[in-house]
Amino acid sequence: MREIQFREAIREALSEEMRRDERVFIMGEEVAEYNGAYKVTQGMLDEFGPERVIDTPIAELGFAGIGVGAAMNGLRPVIEFMTFNFSLVAIDQIINGAAKIYSMSGGQYMAPMVFRGATGNAGQLAAQHSQNFENWYANTPGLKVVVPSNPHDAKGLLKAAIRDDNPVIYMESELMYGDKGEVPESEYIIPIGVANVVKRGDDVTLVSFGKMMKVANQAAEELAKEGINAEVIDLRSVKPIDYATIIESVKKTNRLVIVEEAWPVASLSTDISHHVQRNAFDYLDSPIIRVNSKDVPVAYAPTLLEATLPNVSRTVEAVKQVLYRN
Repeated sequence: MREIQFREAIREALSEEMRRDERVFIMGEEVAEYNGAYKVTQGMLDEFGPERVIDTPIAELGFAGIGVGAAMNGLRPVIEFMTFNFSLVAIDQIINGAAKIYSMSGGQYMAPMVFRGATGNAGQLAAQHSQNFENWYANTPGLKVVVPSNPHDAKGLLKAAIRDDNPVIYMESELMYGDKGEVPESEYIIPIGVANVVKRGDDVTLVSFGKMMKVANQAAEELAKEGINAEVIDLRSVKPIDYATIIESVKKTNRLVIVEEAWPVASLSTDISHHVQRNAFDYLDSPIIRVNSKDVPVAYAPTLLEATLPNVSRTVEAVKQVLYRN
């Protein structure tokens, strides 16, 4: 084990897979000469050359479409969006192209590719650069959606995504690129669709993913000071979701709080709540509570930002509500 940054873990995964498989290449804005907007691809142009680390114009629809065509012809492209806010420009290629080509061709074509980049709020970037679209892509048959929360998972999940024969949406947080964590030096892969029980507990189940795991983990620490033992689950991927692990935990704790950065309407936490109530209703001692962003565009002002996003205090309060409702 050694401790490396989140961005370094992603870079290692990309580089190792490009060395292993010459079909893998990366394409996106500023990935080559500038070493990546967040320095994820630093040094990769020197090692792999301009045919495999490809700078593009600011034209997401165009280079996403090139990637889909390359994948259909046997390559394994990694398409980088500077942020997933910009993926809306390319959404036709992702949803009507990559996600559906296997089904619509009767299995004659596949699109083994990864769309990756930053997602969610990253400080004072205002409404158009602070959005979460995990639920949009998770609602699209044919796509897998991965949202890692730490360097260890970031590397193992990205290697799995690159090797997957399906198109994978791989979402990172700008606020996590500098985070450090332990990552093995040896080869490893984390299967997509397997959640991680980060902390065992008996009083309440806390479920989250991505950078909201920081909120969930910090809330669990605060609750522990009051003698409340929370079980914390990191989903890792949101399509597919590991419902079995969540339900098994709820059957033990009898209570569930879900922390999700996205807005509450038609969110992933809504779907999780449905599955738990359908499959573990008799085990619930209190209604499920979801901690989401408020249903408003994300503001620029830091005070409004703090009032909008999920945080530790809101999560702790939600846990106390499910514990002491009666």
